[in-house]
Amino acid sequence: MNEKIKVNNLFFYYNNTDKPAIKDISLTVKENSVLALIGPSGCGKSTFLRCLNRMNDEIVGSKSEGDILIDKLSIYDPKYNLSSLRRKVGMVFQKSNPFPKTIYENIAYGLRINGIKDKHEIDHTVEKSLKNTALWEEVKDRLNESALGLSGGQQQRLCIARTIAIKPQVILMDEPASALDPISTQKIEELIQDLKEKFTIIIVTHNMQQAARVSDETAFFYMGDLIEVNKTDKIFTKPDMEMTEKYITGKFG
Repeated sequence: MNEKIKVNNLFFYYNNTDKPAIKDISLTVKENSVLALIGPSGCGKSTFLRCLNRMNDEIVGSKSEGDILIDKLSIYDPKYNLSSLRRKVGMVFQKSNPFPKTIYENIAYGLRINGIKDKHEIDHTVEKSLKNTALWEEVKDRLNESALGLSGGQQQRLCIARTIAIKPQVILMDEPASALDPISTQKIEELIQDLKEKFTIIIVTHNMQQAARVSDETAFFYMGDLIEVNKTDKIFTKPDMEMTEKYITGKFG
């Protein structure tokens, strides 16, 4: 598999402090794979995730060192267009956040602001995105109803549909199933497996069983450090680092 993302010696600092929230992170993510980020709360997983689409840049007083390359191009290069980065690297948040619009408009809106005007193309993309998230059969007769009337699990799948409609290459997921019931969680996990055929996915999860089920590789973060990254089955059966083993067997965290 080709290398999609390469992170070199990444540090990130909040609020003009000298203490980095993440320090000296280096890893690679292969194309059309799923990387799970695990570790205790506050260990830097979400901070790292938000560096990948430079969302942390919006925090006043923050700064980063090191580099992130996507398709061998540095996203910190002054010539790198931030809008095109956000189109290429989509984001799905922990809490589903549909727009207070119709189901149809939740997807169509993003297409329009990206310059797509043709109604036939928008209709086709809305349907395709909903089918790709296994939502079409559930909502095809309700497209003009408010998205806020959907269940939590449906709202989260709609947010994923909205993300993939603008054809990103990478999808970042920050605990996308943590607020969902077990059946909705299973649907999201099955969806991740389907989506990796078209996208590269990085998911933050507190649920280690979920990481084991959905990911090809797993990275263990602790106190801002990347302790270990390896194939998921190795991380969960025979990790290289004693600290990783202690965490996954519940001895701390």
